[in-house]
Amino acid sequence: MRNKFFLFSSPLAQDSVAPANRAKRHASLIFGFLLLFTFTSIVFAGLTGSVALSLSELGDAALELTRGPATSLAASLLELRLSRAFTGFITGATLALSGVMMQALLRNPLADPYVLGISGGASVGALATILLYGAFWMVDLAAFGGALAVALLLFGLAYRDLRGSGSSDGSAPVLLLTGVIVASGCGALITLMLSVAPDSRLRGMVFWMIGDLSGAQSRYLPWLVGAGVFVFAMRNARAINIAAMHADVASTLGVNIGRLRQLLFLCSALLTASAVSTAGSIGFVGLIMPHACRFALGPDHRLLIPAATLTGGSFLVLADTIARTVVAPQQLPVGVITAVIGVPVFLLQLHQLRRR
Repeated sequence: MRNKFFLFSSPLAQDSVAPANRAKRHASLIFGFLLLFTFTSIVFAGLTGSVALSLSELGDAALELTRGPATSLAASLLELRLSRAFTGFITGATLALSGVMMQALLRNPLADPYVLGISGGASVGALATILLYGAFWMVDLAAFGGALAVALLLFGLAYRDLRGSGSSDGSAPVLLLTGVIVASGCGALITLMLSVAPDSRLRGMVFWMIGDLSGAQSRYLPWLVGAGVFVFAMRNARAINIAAMHADVASTLGVNIGRLRQLLFLCSALLTASAVSTAGSIGFVGLIMPHACRFALGPDHRLLIPAATLTGGSFLVLADTIARTVVAPQQLPVGVITAVIGVPVFLLQLHQLRRR
């Protein structure tokens, strides 16, 4: 007991505990700031629109919604805006989380959720349903099914490479090349459908491809998918760190790298399918948000995963608020706003990375 007491009360032990405490405080401050940023973005979305609401009106409308159905104009507006904001948040969060997992899988910080062509499968399913005059719920279901079909096809074609135990087996290039080929095939089908589509359907098809939240419906499935994959990612954050930075020696550190790669691929595909079936192919969120968080906070996935998830969701909420207000009462596809913001931000990130 005396030796144990001496060990924990020695200056050496105190010096080793101090950096860990500072790291925890630093992480707590970051999470607190990101939660505040998320709350602020949702409040801003509730206030802003063709008919602006004041903070007092927002508070009264929120109280009215907690008591029952909306009866006033302010409460009705707030209900519509919050529903769209929450849908935008979960879509952006799942895209950012999918980007983190795809970048860890391919060991490439420039990978994004769409790099393997999963969104192409979703687009084929959704556009085919729109072309055939399907209902809205059928479009979402077809998009989800198309994305999963492409994901399962890729998984089957690259199964042996994903099962590899090291980074020198070329699994990432093989998987990437397979995804590019499948995406090219989906792109050809999309071009064919756009070419034969009547004018009455063409506008809706183009808006869906760009990415739009105006017709997105609130549903529980994206939240269940996002929450489940987030829990998996946080429980395996240490293993993902090893897979991303030390894949060659992962087995000696107790990590089944082949199984982890397969799970990363399946989880990323599931997140992408959920996001694309909800709001279409919204670009840049799954690329610039994980990359920006990694650039600012470092490569530790224990911090990167929740930071990218919150940042991606908040970013898409703000982008959608801009999309529905900048030329109000007309609404722009949110994918246009994310591209306009994402291109210069990504180029700036590349410039800073090269300077480092």
